[in-house]
Amino acid sequence: MHFELTEELLDVQKMARDFALKEIAPTVDEDDKAHRFRRDIVEKMGELGFFGCVIPEEYGGNEMGFLAITLIAEQMARVHSSMRLPFNMNALGPAQTILRYGNEETKKKWLPGLCDASKLGCFAITEANAGSDVASMKTRAIWDGENYILNGDKMWISNATVADVALVYAYTDPSVKVKGMSAFAVDMKSPGITVEPITEKLGTWSAPVGVITFENTPVPKEALLGKEGQGFKICMEQLNDTRLGCAAGGLGVAQACIDAVLQYANEREQFGQPIGKFQMNQDMIAQMIVKTEAARLLLYKAAWLKDEGKPHTLETSMAKYWCGEAANFCADCAMKIYGSYGYSEEYPVARYYRDAKSYQIVEGTSNIQKFIIAQDALGYRKANR
Repeated sequence: MHFELTEELLDVQKMARDFALKEIAPTVDEDDKAHRFRRDIVEKMGELGFFGCVIPEEYGGNEMGFLAITLIAEQMARVHSSMRLPFNMNALGPAQTILRYGNEETKKKWLPGLCDASKLGCFAITEANAGSDVASMKTRAIWDGENYILNGDKMWISNATVADVALVYAYTDPSVKVKGMSAFAVDMKSPGITVEPITEKLGTWSAPVGVITFENTPVPKEALLGKEGQGFKICMEQLNDTRLGCAAGGLGVAQACIDAVLQYANEREQFGQPIGKFQMNQDMIAQMIVKTEAARLLLYKAAWLKDEGKPHTLETSMAKYWCGEAANFCADCAMKIYGSYGYSEEYPVARYYRDAKSYQIVEGTSNIQKFIIAQDALGYRKANR
């Protein structure tokens, strides 16, 4: 067993950390409070190749791999969780799925732009009554002889208000249930698309979210990914990629909480000594560190397995589950250690606390991940089939 990162990956990690501290940290609180999406920073990430790690060079990528993009996303979230989302919206979601299932025309149309961030992506799965139960979606894409005609509403879609291309899942043949679901790379400038922003949310204030409505939107045959009826399979594969990005975000937030707590516990004094001297604070700090290190090992293993081309669905679910739980545990402990200062906006702990919660929800809730893990252990449904 080998637990050390290669020299190349260490350089990638350092570059990402330096970028986050230089480009994101100086305005993070201002951007967050203003709910400001920093497309300029996302474009700088694209210029550095951050979104091209899992895309071949012929389409604008650099093929550094899944572990590389995991390390980069972790460092972005360590400074600002909102700036982690573009890794899912561009690279791990639409780009990876188009690479696997798109025709050559679709690949050339979207992949270079998604890699350099001149184009922004999103993926549209969730609906008002279709969350964890993906198969219950109502959106339809019916072939009329010339185009697929797309109708339906998708909600809680990250990047909805800024995306150039959307990975959309819809039923092309509702009569056969999940076997009739298909996937499309939809140009967001197509007629019949309206987007309404969702501004009232608990955290990730600088990450835009919205509702997308498709009303008789024509989608050309070339936009179909894979074949009709492969949508559910494609969706599960896509989630297996984007869950890696979510896990990286959770890990970054957990580490940020540790960073903040270690500094504060040595500076803040009560009863004549630093609060880090008190055993109950030490107990929380020790648990924060161990849970975060366990999360890191699970995540890096899952990313490594993906790079090796080995089965990894179970390991990805484990990593996604535990990174989300670690983030929330660490945010809760940080709030307790900071006390009333943690409850204020003077320190970043309040932001960590808000942002952590999403990692127990998005791309499959913690309960969904536990369901996958337990079903595998019991032999009811093997994750790595």
